[in-house]
Order: sequence, then C-alpha cells, then structure tokens
Amino acid sequence: MKNKVWFITGASRGFGRIWAEAALSRGDQVAATARTPESIADLKARFGDAVLPLALDVTDSRQVEQAVRQAHSHFGRLDVVLNNAGYSLVGTTEEADESDVRDLFDANYFGTLRVIQAALPLLRQQGSGHILGVSSAMGLVAAPLIGFYCASKWAVEALHDSLAQEVKSFGIKVTLLEPGAFATDFGSALSMKRSRGLEAYDELRDQVVGRLSTAERGDPQATAEAILQIVDAQDPPLRFAVGAGVLPLMRQAFADRLTTWEAWEFASNAAQGKPAKA
Repeated sequence: MKNKVWFITGASRGFGRIWAEAALSRGDQVAATARTPESIADLKARFGDAVLPLALDVTDSRQVEQAVRQAHSHFGRLDVVLNNAGYSLVGTTEEADESDVRDLFDANYFGTLRVIQAALPLLRQQGSGHILGVSSAMGLVAAPLIGFYCASKWAVEALHDSLAQEVKSFGIKVTLLEPGAFATDFGSALSMKRSRGLEAYDELRDQVVGRLSTAERGDPQATAEAILQIVDAQDPPLRFAVGAGVLPLMRQAFADRLTTWEAWEFASNAAQGKPAKA
C-alpha cells in the first residue's frame, strides 16, 4: 500500500492532532494546518519533510484556496482531505446572539465547504481521493444548550451525503466521522464559546452540566487505528460511528422517530390525498 498524502484542518490539537500523528507515524505525508503555525511546529521537528505546516483559518476563503493548492503542489497529490476544524457554541435558542451563530456556521459548515470546493477540482483531475468530514453524534440527534452546534453538524451531514452521490463517478470517496463523547479538550475555551446566560434556564443548565460531568468519555488516542482503517478501505462507509456509545444512541433515536412517524401515518396519508388505513 502506497503512502498517503493528507490535508488536515485543525491539526494543532484534539482529533486533528491525534490523526495527523497516526498518519505520520506510519509513514504518510501530511499537510497539517492550523490558525497559528507555532502550534504545529513540533510536528515538523519530529517528522521532517513528511510534514508541510500551513497557516489556515477556514473562515478565510482565499487562504483556504491557497493552502489546498500549495499542499497539492508540494506533495504532487492529495489522497485524504480531512476537515476537522471547528468549535461549539453553548447557549439555548433564546440566549445566543445571531452573530455568534453566524460565526459558528462560518467555521463549522462554510469552513468545511470551502476546503471541499478548493480540493474537488484537484481530486477530480487525479481521479481519486477521500474526503472525510468530522461530524458528531450530535449531527444525528440534538441536545439542549448546544442546539446551534448540533445544527451546524446536521448541515455537515447533509452536505457530505449529497457530495458522496455527486462525486462517486469521479473515483472520490466520502466519509462522515461521527464521534461520541471523548476526553479531548473540546470543552476548553479554545474549542467552545458560551452565550450569555439567562436566569430562566439556570435549572436546565445545571441538569445538563450534571449529566455531562458524569458521562463516560472514550480515549481519543484509541480512535487513530479506526480512522486509518477507514482511509485504507477499498469501500469505506459514508457514515462511521466513532466510539462505542454512538450506535446505541442512534438505535434509540431512530426507533423513536419511526414510532412517531408511524403513529401519525394516517394524517400523513390524508395530507397526500390517500385514504386512511382501516
């Protein structure tokens, strides 16, 4: 198996850092990007010419285009394009400022879109490539206080679902990575912004924080081998649940949805002009 060339956003910490190190440790080459080059300088020191460190703010369209093209020119190809950059916004629907929500979508959704649009012409030309988008279990269900983060990941899910159907004939693969709860720094100030708090939601906030404080979190380092298996697969999945807790959550969520849809099927049919079942 030939060594792969990766382009990774948000490679300075968390999953982006772990997966970049895993790829480099097995002999792959990585264009590692971060908003501050200093945060990824150690990768260059450790892995030498296998690393191309690049400054990248995914909210800057011109910088995205330049970084993707520079990485492709430097290594001669791109095999894996991994969109990992993003953050969370904590706040109820009433509490969040519209500007904060727009900024969240600019990074989580439009940042991902910018990288994909910059990479697609190059991947189509080479007739290969694998686009990986970091979604979340919260891209399939929603939770209180992080509804806007969930919404951004639901949008990422739809984007990749449509993309996979559009680019399959070009030899381009697409996978959504859907992590559950892991012991990363995702709750730090660097990865999470908080809206103003309204007293009316204090009780709900305490309940949610209490549940989160006792939730079991996986070891993020343990994810590396699974991600390498995904990028090495001849026929990788469109969706991949990262962590043991995701699938049970999805089983329950989708069972509940089916139960509700079926309970109201008589009204759905009537809305179509179909007679109700006897």
